[in-house]
Amino acid sequence: MAIFEEEFVRVDINHGIAVMHLTRPPMNALNLQMQRQISAAADLASGHREVHAVVLYGGPKVFAAGADVKEMANMSYADMAEAAHRLRESFDAVARISQPTIAAITGFALGGGLELAMCADFRVAGDNAKLGQPEILLGIIPGAGGTQRLPRLVGPSRAKELVFGGQMISATEALNIGLVNRVCSPDSVLETSIEWAQSFVDGPRLALGAAKRAINNGLNADLATGLSIETTEFAALFATEDQKNGMNSFVDNGPGRAEFQGR
Repeated sequence: MAIFEEEFVRVDINHGIAVMHLTRPPMNALNLQMQRQISAAADLASGHREVHAVVLYGGPKVFAAGADVKEMANMSYADMAEAAHRLRESFDAVARISQPTIAAITGFALGGGLELAMCADFRVAGDNAKLGQPEILLGIIPGAGGTQRLPRLVGPSRAKELVFGGQMISATEALNIGLVNRVCSPDSVLETSIEWAQSFVDGPRLALGAAKRAINNGLNADLATGLSIETTEFAALFATEDQKNGMNSFVDNGPGRAEFQGR
């Protein structure tokens, strides 16, 4: 069932999993219109009660080869100052999705495409995938999170190597440095991602959201502030039915048998 359908982005929901399809062939170049649609789709999925996890998918041949260079080439500083802000807001909307998110990557995930994939919690890549931040080859730098999310994933030295050199790396190398979580055949990328997402469907929705907020917000703070964030999120869960069900089930039946209601 489609819960969102625009020219370049469609969101289908099935058995609690929302799949956000990027549909701007041939390379899913992320133009301004597509960015707006990604933002709207992310906001809808995040607030949807029937969505327990979200998969981002560019199709069987490519995830996204980057921003639309033709659209950007003749922009002035004033134009780009406004456009870059909108691009950041679009990708931030994906990063803010409250449920677990997985980017299913086939083919190229370059520039803005990789930056979009890094907004997800996890990344599954086909063994044919090529990933990179090639902006330096255009005389610019990444502008949608590449200089910030990439070093948080792979460390500053590896991030500088990729950003300064602009080279593409294979899925295997991306796995080795922690940029992707799993590698599989290109034909099974979507299926593998959906199967992983399915593992969250019967989980404690509120606790998963709290864990995601604690990790993401804590990364942007010093340790003491991060620990305070964790304490607040932890204590707040004791106001939920899921906490009561989870702990009572553990006492009565042992671990792993609780049924959560998302309340």
